[in-house]
Amino acid sequence: MVDLYSHRDANIRKTWLIFSIFLFAVIGIGWVFSRIYGNPSILVFAVLFSSVMGIVSYWFSDKIVLATVGARALKKKDAPELYNIVENLAITAGIPMPRVYLVPDPSPNAFATGRDAEHAVVAVTSGLLLLLDRTELEGVIAHELSHIGNRDMLVSTVAVILVGFISLIADFFMRSLWFGRMGHHDDDNRGAGVLVIVGIVLSILAPIAASLMQLAISRKREFLADASGALLTRYPEGLASALEKIARVNVPVAHATPTTAHLWFSDPLKKRKIGITRFFMSHPPAEERVKALRGMQL
Repeated sequence: MVDLYSHRDANIRKTWLIFSIFLFAVIGIGWVFSRIYGNPSILVFAVLFSSVMGIVSYWFSDKIVLATVGARALKKKDAPELYNIVENLAITAGIPMPRVYLVPDPSPNAFATGRDAEHAVVAVTSGLLLLLDRTELEGVIAHELSHIGNRDMLVSTVAVILVGFISLIADFFMRSLWFGRMGHHDDDNRGAGVLVIVGIVLSILAPIAASLMQLAISRKREFLADASGALLTRYPEGLASALEKIARVNVPVAHATPTTAHLWFSDPLKKRKIGITRFFMSHPPAEERVKALRGMQL
């Protein structure tokens, strides 16, 4: 049995870090705008909103993500080979059998989601099943099961929901600055002017900071899941070959967005980034992942 749980405690801490940053960001934006508009109820709304969204993201984020990409549940009779691969690798990994979903999309890709191993989901696209042979498919599934064992998917899925809501509330407050009424009408009121500037800065930087944190976590966890997946199959070449094949297909996943991109096995947007834009990559470059896999000593 392969131990996939060496990074679980760290990922639990990361989940709480994401929750904390989300709460502080939303409440901070709410406080600033409650001062700008002279309306304390805005702060109350921000506290309630952040609390409710934190609960929703923990309990229902997997269902939200699956619905977003149009995934449907598979039974063993629908895809027996895929089902057997998932079942055998889950036994080897020592984790419960996850539910298996199919995303009807020609772009080859996969992801794992769910709040814990007992409520986990592995989803693959129809394009992945058509492109890969069995050993390559085993490598991809082992990678996703490693995310489940390490509880990466909780961090990733919660980040999708919370970063998305931070962006929405920041956009709402930005629009309110231009179209709403201010609580301070004196143009000479320097305090009000400073608060307006702070509000604008918060509304711009909060979603950017949340997204950068999300992407940094994602890139690191992909290398860890690659290594754990290779240990699980005892055949790194299968996963390396799958990465090369997927990288050569320049077809983006239809329902993927920048907010959900880090959930996927490979970059679903298929956008090559260079220079400073590499900081905004949801995944390490495929060639770096392949090099690391082929350099493994098992």
